[in-house]
Amino acid sequence: MLGFGWSCASPGSTAPMREVLVMTVAAILRHKGSAVASARPDQTVADIAGQLATRRIGALPVLEDGVLVGIISERDIVQALANHGAAALDLPASALMTKKLSTVTRATTVGAAMRIMTDGRVRHLPVLEGDTLIGIVSIGDVVKARITQQETEVDSLKAYVAGSV
Repeated sequence: MLGFGWSCASPGSTAPMREVLVMTVAAILRHKGSAVASARPDQTVADIAGQLATRRIGALPVLEDGVLVGIISERDIVQALANHGAAALDLPASALMTKKLSTVTRATTVGAAMRIMTDGRVRHLPVLEGDTLIGIVSIGDVVKARITQQETEVDSLKAYVAGSV
């Protein structure tokens, strides 16, 4: 089960205490782990496609000397194949990777991550701590977390209405 952060009414507030469910990227990483496969800028698209298929993932962050410099996805590879044919397989990751990245931190809420993904039309968000890549979350991870969050909220409301709180 995914973990949640809880917050209550602010100190000194006359509002009744109420629990507000807030899930962050940190909870997703605790659940799925933070191990991240990556590619190098000089790696060929053929090699990267093989990694994606073997690992059953949709994107690889591209690291140069441990620094995140881009991300390459299945979508990038399909676009390159459409534009360059089989020759695309010999291109380096640096030729196809997305260089202007949307990223998040552990403290980013699931809702904020969903907005970033929707607005930027991206399916994978690197998670950074400073300049260090510490994980990656996919749209599937974020949707799963949001569903879990909503199920927990519904269960809490049912318990409250039933008077068992």
